Amino acid sequence: MPQPSGPVAAMERHQVAVYLGALAAGGLLGWVAPGAGPGLEHAINPVLGALLFVTFLQVPAAELLRSLRSGRFLAAALVVNFAVVPLVVAAMFAFLPDEQAIRMGVLLVLLTPCVDYVIVFSGLAGGSSRRLLAATPLLLLAQMVLLPGYLYLFMGSGLADIVDAGPFVEAFAVLIAIPLTLAWLTQAWAARRPAGRRTADAAGTAMVPLMAATLATVVASQVPKVDDSAGDVARVVPFYVLFLAAMAVAGLGVARLFRLDVPASRAIVFTGATRNSLVVLPLALALPDRLAAAAVVVVAQTLVEVVGMVVYVRLVPLLLPDGVRDRA
Repeated sequence: MPQPSGPVAAMERHQVAVYLGALAAGGLLGWVAPGAGPGLEHAINPVLGALLFVTFLQVPAAELLRSLRSGRFLAAALVVNFAVVPLVVAAMFAFLPDEQAIRMGVLLVLLTPCVDYVIVFSGLAGGSSRRLLAATPLLLLAQMVLLPGYLYLFMGSGLADIVDAGPFVEAFAVLIAIPLTLAWLTQAWAARRPAGRRTADAAGTAMVPLMAATLATVVASQVPKVDDSAGDVARVVPFYVLFLAAMAVAGLGVARLFRLDVPASRAIVFTGATRNSLVVLPLALALPDRLAAAAVVVVAQTLVEVVGMVVYVRLVPLLLPDGVRDRA
């Protein structure tokens, strides 16, 4: 793929600043124009679907199939996200506020691994973004399959009274099946026609702008609700910070357990720590009105995590320095 130039290249060089600026712009928009919130909520799925299409477009179908046979890295990614993370959440769960909306929001976001900007931050820290990118569709599919079961384990039999299966099915179709199918069709077109190649190249340069647009849209749509849920946000922030600290240690342990090389190990630390707030937000928004605070709790995690990732980009290379023997 040709290297981007001009404004796109500048945005890619300064991705972290762009994302922080998008969060700030979204917060300002939500504050000065609170009436735009409901309309912006309807824009979340389209802009997020476009973002995931561009993400999947970077994974050739053949490479995705190879990733399913990649052994230790894929096993480590599954273990850290779907075994270790639930144990960490279980350790914190008893200390969460008793409100059902808060607990539901925390569970939705912490039990689902990130599939978008984790690739960016992992790459900035020298992690194996390509292996992580190839595992993304499987991680997204696995979390959608496993999340209802995890919610049942934590919330009990009353879960059926508050959660409708419809939003989960819709999220799978809109955020997984459609973007992934379109990405593969675009790849096939690009392999046969110059116009397809140009289209794929152009789409590939849209990652950073789409991520910024998604972050700004999400925050702007939810800021008007913060006034009613400021106390809830304040009570969950310490848990999100604790989660980031715990997963730095846990991810390092899993990487060593599977004897991964340094780039793969850094990627495992990042995938264990970053959560899928953007994808699960539509699920939180679909909850009954009495659980409306869950959506704000989910967005609060995004704000904490982006700041945490700035720290991770500095910290992870210190925990896993270059020069360690390749054990993969």
